[in-house]
Amino acid sequence: MTKFRHVIWTMAAAAGLLLSASQSFAQKPDVGDQPGLIADDSVELDPQFRKTAVLYRTSEPPGTIIISTKDRHLFLVQGGGRALRYGIGVGRDGFQWQGLVNITKKAEWPDWTPPPEMIQRQPYLPRFMAGGPGNPLGARAMYLGTTVYRIHGTNRPDTIGTAVSSGCFRLVNADVADLYERVPVGTKVIIRQKPEL
Repeated sequence: MTKFRHVIWTMAAAAGLLLSASQSFAQKPDVGDQPGLIADDSVELDPQFRKTAVLYRTSEPPGTIIISTKDRHLFLVQGGGRALRYGIGVGRDGFQWQGLVNITKKAEWPDWTPPPEMIQRQPYLPRFMAGGPGNPLGARAMYLGTTVYRIHGTNRPDTIGTAVSSGCFRLVNADVADLYERVPVGTKVIIRQKPEL
């Protein structure tokens, strides 16, 4: 009987540690959005996340945007087997998605109104923030279909290549401004979580 009690006590202690660890993790602040922080443009991106022309096979026409969530890259198809590749930040676990949408609106230095679901998760967020250098949407935004998601800039360039957003796709401000100039409203956007086979 003593052996049985020891096993039960050990299992209970382990469960308590796991619960304690998960609660402390849940209480950590979300560092994905920091309203008012001015972007540090001296942040050096990992070479794989810098804008570059690459070989890229696709049957999609030039001008199409293809987002690879898994690889943290956005591709703007150029034709001739080439694309411009940009490094991006993507949605954290539980906020990644895939689909086919179009750019329905574009904005320079967009205002930000976090949706109620986001405020519920991050109550410290402002209810509205005017566009500008400290705005988490950064220098440009391209709105995706009828969703609440956007391709946008960021005041956190250090998050490029990571999964910290609430489902949007973020680029450094210089890259989002470049992309913004290259694509019109109506541009087809394909979001993939896994590479095409």
